[in-house]
Amino acid sequence: MKVCVLSSGSKGNCTLVVTDRVKLLIDIGTTCAYVEKSLKDLNIDCNQITHVLITHNHADHIKGLKIFIKKYNPIIHVTEKLLKILKEEVGNFKYELYIDKKSIIEDLTINIIKTSHDAEDSVGFIIKHNSSSMVYITDTGYINSKYYDELSNNNLYILESNHDVKMLKEGPYPYYLQQRVISDKGHLSNKQASDYLCRFIGKNTKKIVFAHVSEHNNTDEKVLETFNQTLQKNNMKFDNVIIAKQNESTELIEV
Repeated sequence: MKVCVLSSGSKGNCTLVVTDRVKLLIDIGTTCAYVEKSLKDLNIDCNQITHVLITHNHADHIKGLKIFIKKYNPIIHVTEKLLKILKEEVGNFKYELYIDKKSIIEDLTINIIKTSHDAEDSVGFIIKHNSSSMVYITDTGYINSKYYDELSNNNLYILESNHDVKMLKEGPYPYYLQQRVISDKGHLSNKQASDYLCRFIGKNTKKIVFAHVSEHNNTDEKVLETFNQTLQKNNMKFDNVIIAKQNESTELIEV
């Protein structure tokens, strides 16, 4: 399994997952043109994208979906609640529902993690391929402890580290928006993300990708500083970390 975060941030999110049998996207919150160019840079034709996993219906996760569906007609994987919303927003499309909190797509098993966000329905994923596994969680105010066991000791973590609390409180956002971001239905702070990762990472963990980093209320330096401080506090070491960008793909990560 190979993974590339094509775009991550408040203006758009999209991630590619590739195996020998399937190529899929998680969210299409950028323009279709951006996705086409990013995939072309990886020598992937958009017609090869047969499935798209949707986390929730906020614009930065579905903005390019309508045009992508019209041009390439992939199968869209959604919750039942999200299906009704997306049909209103993007029209008819091929779809499959996440059944029993799980989807099987070719040689991938996708376990569904319910996230806590101010959307009608929002989810994250644990994606497994043979003996490899990755976690993908953005847009959540917290992670429910009932998922801790299955979130532990995976190979790759793509986890949001959205804001530095001090920067948020001193930044340009009005008070009501600050309260939304830091609420249980908002986004993970650097400190929350680092605490979760120090709980989850194990001997099988190869890489961490910090995602959905705010351009107004965070910096790459703050993300890494907080993570390293949290590692030190827990007497842990881990240095294979990258930060996903808004308009730049990550490396193609082999899981």
